[in-house]
Amino acid sequence: MVEGNREIIVVDDDTGSSRAIERLLLTSGWHARSFGSAEEFLDSDRWESAVFLILDIHLPGMSGFDLHQRREDQGLSCPAIFITGHDRPFLRERALKAGAVAYFTKPFAGQLLIDAMRPHLDAA
Repeated sequence: MVEGNREIIVVDDDTGSSRAIERLLLTSGWHARSFGSAEEFLDSDRWESAVFLILDIHLPGMSGFDLHQRREDQGLSCPAIFITGHDRPFLRERALKAGAVAYFTKPFAGQLLIDAMRPHLDAA
């Protein structure tokens, strides 16, 4: 379980998808907070407290890749999963090169997400 003000962050402009992910994580015993854009997350008080990121690749404004890189550049690395509704081999390759724990194409099975996250969150 993620404790204190440290939490899982979901950045996805699809509110239905982000709410479904939040509910899934809650039923798994984890707390998540969603943001509709990278900029919204950047402006939040949650920027430094994230222990895990679930990032949509195609966001309005800054992409999920750019957001992830910005955190890395600031020394705020944490495990990340990239999600997209537009699967392309070059996107998958870029996600893996960025160190992604996983890469999923929407829609994806919730159990796949939980299974990819569990080893990283259990260790946190």
